[in-house]
Amino acid sequence: MHIPFYTARRDFVLKKMLYLFLFILIVTIAIPAVGLFLTEEKTTEQKEEPSVDVVRSDSKETESVLLEDYVVGVVAAEMPATFEKEALKAQAVAARTFMLTQTLAGLKVTDTVNDQVFKDEEELRATWGTQFEENKQKIEEAAKETEGEVLVYNGEPITAAFFSSGNGKTENAEEYWQSSLPYLVSVESPWDEAAPNFKQDIVIPRVEVEDKLGVTLPKSGEAGTVIARTAGGRVGEIQISGKSFTGREIREALELPSADFDMFVKGENVVMMTKGYGHGIGMSQYGANGMAKEGKKYTDIMTHYYPGTSIESVENFFKK
Repeated sequence: MHIPFYTARRDFVLKKMLYLFLFILIVTIAIPAVGLFLTEEKTTEQKEEPSVDVVRSDSKETESVLLEDYVVGVVAAEMPATFEKEALKAQAVAARTFMLTQTLAGLKVTDTVNDQVFKDEEELRATWGTQFEENKQKIEEAAKETEGEVLVYNGEPITAAFFSSGNGKTENAEEYWQSSLPYLVSVESPWDEAAPNFKQDIVIPRVEVEDKLGVTLPKSGEAGTVIARTAGGRVGEIQISGKSFTGREIREALELPSADFDMFVKGENVVMMTKGYGHGIGMSQYGANGMAKEGKKYTDIMTHYYPGTSIESVENFFKK
């Protein structure tokens, strides 16, 4: 049967339009699908997060913990959740930096005061009880708002030392560790006076002190003569019954909260009048909270307690 030219022409045009429609439809479906795949792949890459191996003191086993989860666990264990958000953020940066320095040095990280105290979610539930959700959210926010941030000096992560509270000043690193670090130097820390453990009187039996120090103490009065004090006002050298000690040696031997002390014998006891709690090097936690209460940001706290440092991304070091 003969088909008129206009009919054939019309069928040809219709087929062409149909093919064009199908092509557009395929492209419309394919491009978002490819885009979705690329987006998912990119998102997956973005979500990759380094982990840290933590030696648990109870089980003696090593657990792999995501970095930011680890930071939350350290901040929660090392600093009161009642502290100001900016102080918690400063602690988060310090905790992350300390972990990085240990890891790069090939050292294992424990969950004790020998490194940084770390508690997992189960342990924090037991510690906080009904305050768990509120405290956890606050500390997670502090970690999130500083995510990936570490402190560096001359391009290298620092030893981000911290302690509970000082005697009004922090200490030069070399006064305690026998090696100086340019960012761990004595700075003013007047906010320490607000700490509940700022001043303490530690009473120890006289015979125990004599036994641990290997000295003979007077029956009463001041025991020992302070020969020198450190830049941070702690005991640098003290002589007791003709024997010389550093403040650190006395602190460790008698398990004192601080190396800033005065000794007095009262009858059968020795009274150690101390100021501060901790070694005094780096960031004072109560000092950080005091600065935060005055409206200072965590970056201000970092700059004050770790002078000369700057903030970089932890990714810069995990890629090396």
